[in-house]
Amino acid sequence: MTLPTLSRRHMLLSLAVLVAAGDVAHAASPPALMVHKDPDCGCCDGWVEHLRRAGFDVTVRETADLAPLKVRLGVPEALASCHTAELATELATEPGRYVIEGHVPARAIARLLAERPDARGLAVPGMPAGSPGMGGAPEIYDVILFGAPGATSYGRFRGDREV
Repeated sequence: MTLPTLSRRHMLLSLAVLVAAGDVAHAASPPALMVHKDPDCGCCDGWVEHLRRAGFDVTVRETADLAPLKVRLGVPEALASCHTAELATELATEPGRYVIEGHVPARAIARLLAERPDARGLAVPGMPAGSPGMGGAPEIYDVILFGAPGATSYGRFRGDREV
């Protein structure tokens, strides 16, 4: 009996399902993120832990001045938040990365990896209460897909769950 051959797309979709399930540790190479954050930001540390629990390989680079990085990576000022991450992948519009701005849930990042849209990245503007890494009663907020064609909603979330 022969096993069916999996295409690259099927393998990536399988990886995305593992990420969403928080079980990427069993994948061959978990998605890697470089998170740029202020050294004194506690909510950023909470978001990093959310990603690690979901199975992402996270490296943190602390810097007190994130503005030049956001400009270099193409984060629109209206979508800015307290931290910026580079998602290493050969699938990104710019070779080598998607940009993840703010408290984006791991599930939305997994969907980004599965769907591979032609975009710069994802953002959660500001710091919505109850979003991954933030305390307080969870409020509903949008995850925004942004890039050359503009910005559009990529999903509505309460906490780390899509609504």
